Amino acid sequence: MSDAPLVQARDLAKTFDVSAPWLNRVLEGKPRQLLHAVDGVSFDIRKGETLALVGESGCGKSTVARLLVGLYQPTRGGFTFDDQDAHAAFKTAAGRKLRRRIQMIFQDPYASLNPRWKVERIVGEPLKEHGLITDAAQLKARVAELLQSVGLSPLDMVKFPHQFSGGQRQRISIARALATQPEFLVCDEPTSALDVSVQAQVLNIMKDLQRQQGLTYLFISHNLAVVRHVSDQVGVMYLGRLVELAGKHQLFGQPRHPYTRMLLDAIPKMHDTGRARTPVQGEVPNPLNPPTGCAFNPRCPFANERCRVERPALLEIEGIRVACHAVEEGRI
Repeated sequence: MSDAPLVQARDLAKTFDVSAPWLNRVLEGKPRQLLHAVDGVSFDIRKGETLALVGESGCGKSTVARLLVGLYQPTRGGFTFDDQDAHAAFKTAAGRKLRRRIQMIFQDPYASLNPRWKVERIVGEPLKEHGLITDAAQLKARVAELLQSVGLSPLDMVKFPHQFSGGQRQRISIARALATQPEFLVCDEPTSALDVSVQAQVLNIMKDLQRQQGLTYLFISHNLAVVRHVSDQVGVMYLGRLVELAGKHQLFGQPRHPYTRMLLDAIPKMHDTGRARTPVQGEVPNPLNPPTGCAFNPRCPFANERCRVERPALLEIEGIRVACHAVEEGRI
């Protein structure tokens, strides 16, 4: 593995206009409302590694995923893949080639597969769409190969999605994503809709495929146990911004940001059965009207006046990137 990052996100931001219709705003005197779903996220992922993004629902994880595969255009910032500007390339004829190298596994295996198509057509569609295989016999053989790589049988080609369980459907989604032989997979909570035992099977398949094919993953999840199993680096998001970015062992062994500490403290631990657990305090603020200063300050036990006024930057402190005035000043 080379040291140069395969994926580099720089100051990625996405703002959605969620205002009422123009006439309502004029008649009722309402201002425009903007939702800053992602607000200046930067990270690197080296080839063959996994970066996991974690955080509560609504923190912008899935928006980051859609920005990286070109489903959304960034409001600000950009993303380079293998030293080329991905969003600029997506708009050109060369973008088709780039899309083959970047694929996505969606969250819900029940919604992401066309119920009217047989498995052969679902998995073979990317190959036909990108013109990689045109011969029908070759296409059938390649689909059979892909299904076997994710632990399914070639005999499943003639079935419809409704004939499979949730875990099997997600394997079909993984086979479809692997059809174009991508280098970078964006996985948006690929196991959250599955039972725990099935989650383990799907995660093990993904780990095996990563080792065999040298895949690079962006793995989005709110399950910290899953993140601990799959990741090399972990980024913690809160209200559209990264608040901590560190190696897996550093983050789980010595979390720095108060929000990361709260998330980890909320996990039940077998050996701490007698100890009272600290729940994650408070509610996520309204993203349409976020707090001034540090977005986490209303829920933070270490917040002071500076935290309420000045928004912290993501700084490197002792090998960990963290956005927290209390950590910067040594109060934690």
